Amino acid sequence: MDFIELLPLFMFIVLGVSMFSGFPVAFVLGGVGLLFGLIGIMAGEFMFIQFRTLPSRIFGGIMENLILTAIPMFIFMGTMLERSGIARDLLNCLQVLMRRVPGGLALSVTIMGTILAATTGIIGASVIMMSLLALPVMIERNYNHELATGTIAASGTLGILIPPSIMLVIMADLLSRSVGNLFVAAVFPGLILAGLYVVYIVVRCTINPKLAPALDQDLGPQTGLGVFAMVVRSFVPPVILIGLVLGSILGGFATPTEAAGVGAMGAILLGLINLVILPSLGVEEFVLETTADTGIDDHPVGGGFWRELRHYIGVLADVVERTMLTNAMIFGIFIGATLFSYIFRALGGDDLVIDLVESLGLGSWGLLFLIMALVFVLGFFFDWIEITLIVLPVFAPIIAQLDFGDHVAKFEVTYWFAILLAVNLQTSFLTPPFGFALFYLKAVAPENVRIQEIYRGIIPFVLLQLIGLALVMSFPDIALWLPRVLLN
Repeated sequence: MDFIELLPLFMFIVLGVSMFSGFPVAFVLGGVGLLFGLIGIMAGEFMFIQFRTLPSRIFGGIMENLILTAIPMFIFMGTMLERSGIARDLLNCLQVLMRRVPGGLALSVTIMGTILAATTGIIGASVIMMSLLALPVMIERNYNHELATGTIAASGTLGILIPPSIMLVIMADLLSRSVGNLFVAAVFPGLILAGLYVVYIVVRCTINPKLAPALDQDLGPQTGLGVFAMVVRSFVPPVILIGLVLGSILGGFATPTEAAGVGAMGAILLGLINLVILPSLGVEEFVLETTADTGIDDHPVGGGFWRELRHYIGVLADVVERTMLTNAMIFGIFIGATLFSYIFRALGGDDLVIDLVESLGLGSWGLLFLIMALVFVLGFFFDWIEITLIVLPVFAPIIAQLDFGDHVAKFEVTYWFAILLAVNLQTSFLTPPFGFALFYLKAVAPENVRIQEIYRGIIPFVLLQLIGLALVMSFPDIALWLPRVLLN
């Protein structure tokens, strides 16, 4: 091969190096694409007039894409849950309910991460929120630092897999597949990962109770009425929101985009109830009177209806601003990735990848293992959105041609592969040196929690994620059975 034919390969090399420059990812993707577009013009492999198609690709493929409309609404829903205090109340309640189980507080964090994952896919918000709420309490109760940080980081990343997941929305768009089918296919794999975390925590804390000292038995309400009040006040609202979002999708009442709107509206109403109506009616006073201190700050009580309403309006404005900034970042990366993938294909990148794969002679299983290994390694250095927007457009044409015989039906291969990729990409948040969940956690962790302890703490959970990946790879029905039952 001459230099011209290897231009797409050089694009990837330059992109990989540029990712460490510190510039925003969107600018790096777009800048490398433009640079190699100009090199292609000078080499006679690309024409300047081809740049004219980029605006239509950006507006037609991104700005006017109704599937991607779900992303800002899911971001809003997750941010609203964080700012309205619903997540804090949930952890408070779970801590009380799990007080008699080995590692009860760690299990509470895992369960809360699973519930939050089913209402939002904002990983940064989930990890930071649980770190602020749970980590000081776990350290105060003499939890092992590695177990505490590993549990929080792993549980906070479940939102990237359990629907409604922003990553699955993006994957569905890139693969031209149904978002609803991907959502349904991800339910069991996500729950299996959460189950693996739970089993690991219980077994390890049963063998070595000193890792997670038992909670006080007088923690929380001691009467049936108190327990009932806490559950209704703190556990029921997020469950209702999950029912609104996932129930409308699984029941066929709404598309994922419509369900995102339902979830956003549900988060607004729950925030109004949580921050305005219940405190104004004196429900907060009753709940606090029936519970003991759990170590987690409770809502401020009092102030009257109008004061609570003004506070709520301020929270709502802050949520809108955060949603806008997060959404702008994601769509900026979309635009940069669109430019990069367009130039890559125009320079013959697809043909180069297909020729390389055919020359290796790996077969379907060999190629699948190669892609999974590549994605896992990339996860040490890049974020999931960067990996998704770079890897999927390159391998999507090949994925559609994979044949696994009786193991997976041909028409289900793409969905199965997407779920495998999603499970694999969850590790990208945890693997050092650039695991973003680790940075989120360290940024808000107490000073006595060292980064070395965080790194050691995530190792068992990364291994559990790889076990989950192996299970879905070995037993495709884990991902494919529910879509067959509900959607066919």
